[in-house]
Amino acid sequence: MALSKLSAGLVPLLSATQAPAQAWVKQAPGGLLVQAIVTTSDGSNTLLRDVASTVVSLGGSVHYIYPSLRAMAVVLPVNRLTDLAQSVNVTGIAPNGAAVRTASLLQRTTGAAELPARAGGPLDGSGVGIAVLDSGIAWQHRQFASISAAGVGPSRVRQVVDFSKLGKSFASGGWALGLDESASVSATLDGTRFTAALSASQLPQPTQIGQSDAYGHGSHVASIAAGQGNYQAPDASGIAPNAAIFDVRVLDDTGLGTTADVLAGIEWTIQHAKLLNIRVMNLSLAADSTGSFITDPLARAARTASNAGIVVVVAAGNFGLSDDGREVYGAIGSPGHDPSVITVGAVNLHDTSSRGDDTVTHFSSRGPTRGRTTVDGAAWIDNLVKPDLVAPGNALVGALGSGLLGVPSSWNTLARTYPVLSQIPGASQAPNQTLMQLSGTSVAAPVVAGAAALLLQANPGLTPPLIKAILQYTAQPLPGYNLIQQGAGMLNIEGAVRLAKALRTDIGPALASGTLQTGDSLLAVGVSLPVTQSAINGTTFNWGRLVMAGGTHLFSGDALFSKFQPFYDPTLTWARTVVLRTTVKYDALSANTVPRSFNEVRVTGNQPLITGNVVLLDDIANANGDGLFVATLNLANQAALGSGYVMGNGVVMANGVVLKEGVVLKEGVVLKEGVVLKEGVVLKEGVVLKEGVVLKESSPSDTDAVTLQGER
Repeated sequence: MALSKLSAGLVPLLSATQAPAQAWVKQAPGGLLVQAIVTTSDGSNTLLRDVASTVVSLGGSVHYIYPSLRAMAVVLPVNRLTDLAQSVNVTGIAPNGAAVRTASLLQRTTGAAELPARAGGPLDGSGVGIAVLDSGIAWQHRQFASISAAGVGPSRVRQVVDFSKLGKSFASGGWALGLDESASVSATLDGTRFTAALSASQLPQPTQIGQSDAYGHGSHVASIAAGQGNYQAPDASGIAPNAAIFDVRVLDDTGLGTTADVLAGIEWTIQHAKLLNIRVMNLSLAADSTGSFITDPLARAARTASNAGIVVVVAAGNFGLSDDGREVYGAIGSPGHDPSVITVGAVNLHDTSSRGDDTVTHFSSRGPTRGRTTVDGAAWIDNLVKPDLVAPGNALVGALGSGLLGVPSSWNTLARTYPVLSQIPGASQAPNQTLMQLSGTSVAAPVVAGAAALLLQANPGLTPPLIKAILQYTAQPLPGYNLIQQGAGMLNIEGAVRLAKALRTDIGPALASGTLQTGDSLLAVGVSLPVTQSAINGTTFNWGRLVMAGGTHLFSGDALFSKFQPFYDPTLTWARTVVLRTTVKYDALSANTVPRSFNEVRVTGNQPLITGNVVLLDDIANANGDGLFVATLNLANQAALGSGYVMGNGVVMANGVVLKEGVVLKEGVVLKEGVVLKEGVVLKEGVVLKEGVVLKESSPSDTDAVTLQGER
C-alpha cells in the first residue's frame, strides 16, 4: 500500500545507488536525497503538523507548506520514502519536477469583435482579474496600460509576486524564508501565510530600471489574454483588453520552474482571489507526470483553485508529434489532465480571419489522459477526454517584453535568441510598444482565459464548470478532427457570450447559499435559450452542442442549460466512477473571503450528476468502435438530427458506479503514456525538433526558416 503512494518517477530511486540526471535528486554522503511534494488527506493544522513532524523524524526537512492545497514541499532521504508513505495522513508523494512554458486578427477570428456593447460599456473584461502564472509581465508595456476617456492611464498589472526562486536549493535553510526550519513550519501552520512573509510587492517605481520579464513568455501570454493593442497597426489586442492582470511569477529568467514554485503561485492566487476579484487563472505550462489527476500535486492544486471558484485554463502541451513525425496520442501534461480545468489545444489560423481554413496544429497535444494510480485496490488509468476545446495558437502576435526603457538591448531572451520572432510586418517596435509572435498551446490557453473573463463580465454568477460547458457547447467542430484532437471544437466567443447572458446571474451565490437545487431553472427571467448558430466575419455556422462531463461522457440537449446540472457545482469533481467532493473552510475573521482549508473526500453515497432530458451520446460515439476517435463534427451532426439517448431520471451515482465509462480506446494507436517533455518554444507550426521547438511549414529556401543549434 505504501509503495502505491509513490509517483512512478520515484519508485526507481528506491534501488538506485547514484543520483540520476534530475534536478530534484541529490547525491549526499549518506545516500540520495529527493525534493518531493507530499500530499495529505486534509489541510488542518493538526494533521499538517503531524506529517511535518514525521518528515523531520525521518531525517528530512520541510521547506514549504500549502494549507489550501493539502500539501507540503520536503527534502527526504530516498531510503525513507516508503516510511513516510506508510503514514495514514499521507495520500501521495511525487518529485518536485520541472514545470516549463508550453510555448486584432485574434479578436476577429474568435468572435470577440462581434460582441455588442453592453449598457454599462464594452464587453472587454472590465472588473475581472486574471492571474497569469508564468515568467513575469513587462508591466510598463503599452499593451497593459489602462485606457479611459481621459487617455492612457496606469498599468493594469495590479500586483507582482515572485515565487520563481523558491525551489532552487537543497540547503538546510530551505527556500530562504528568513526563518529557521521549525519556525517556518510553525508560522505556516499557525495560519501566517507565506505571502505575508514575502510581502507581495507593489509595482516598481519608474526610477527602478530592471527586467520584469527577462524571458519574455509571460508578457506575451498576458497580452494574448488581456492586451490592449489598438494604438498601432497591426492591432495586437488580446481577448479581454481591460481586465485586471496579476503577475504571479513561477518560471525563472530561462522559462523554467519547479512544481513547488507553481504550487506556491496557485496557493497565493487562491488565498487572494476573493480579496482581489481574481476570477481566472492561466497556466501556460506543463510538468512531467505519470500520476493520475487524483494524486498528481499540480492537478490537485489546479482542482483546488477550481473548487474555490477560479476558472483554471491550462495549455494542453506541444507533443502532438513524435520525433519521427508520427501523430502521438496520450501526451497531455500536468495539470492539463485534471477534469476540472479547461485544457486548451492549438489551432492554426493560416493568417486569415476566416474560420473556414482553420486546422488543428500538428504540435498540439492529443488525449486521452494517461495518468495512473490505484482505485479500489485495482490499477487505474485515467483515459479522460482531453483537450476540452481548441483556440488560435499559431504565430499569434502579442507583447514583446523588455526592460523598463524598452530599448533593443533590453529585449527579452526569446526575442534576442530568435530574431525572427520580432519580425512583425508593420510594427514600429517603438520602446514599450514592441511586438513579437509565438506559437503553441501556451498562447492558445490565454485566448480561452480572456474569453472566460468576458463571460464573467457578462454574467458574474457563472461557476467554473458551467463556463467550461458553455465554451464547449458553443464551439465549432472543425472538420476532419476527432474528440482527442480538438475536444468540442474551436472557441466561439460570440456564441458563448450570448448563451452566458441567457442564464441567471446569481447561480454561484445561490449554489453557495444552498438555494439552488438540481433541476432548478438556469434561465434568466423572461429569457429563452439563444439560437444555436453564430455568424463571424460573415460566415454562419452551427454550434457543436457537445459537452464533455465525467471525463468520458458526452452530452447534448437544451436541458443542459435550462436546468441546473449538479456537475456545475465547482466543489464536485466527476471522472468516470470517481466523484470527489471538496469542502472549503474559511478564516473566521475573513467573512468567507480567505480560504483556511480544503478537504476533498470521495463520494460513496448517491450523488445526482445529471438531470433528466439531457441527451447522452456515448453509444453514438462507440457505435462503430471509434470511441475517442470519432470525428467531433460527425458526432455533432448526429446529435443535431436527434440521435442519442434522452435520459429519463438522469445519472445517479450509486456505490461508486456511474453508468458505463462512455468512450473507449481504439486498438493499434501509439500512446505516449503520460510522458511529457519540456515544451520548449514553438516558433511556427511545422517540423518539431527534439525540445519541442517548431519551425515554420515551408520549403528549404524559405527565408523565415530558423536553424537551432542542439538542445536548450
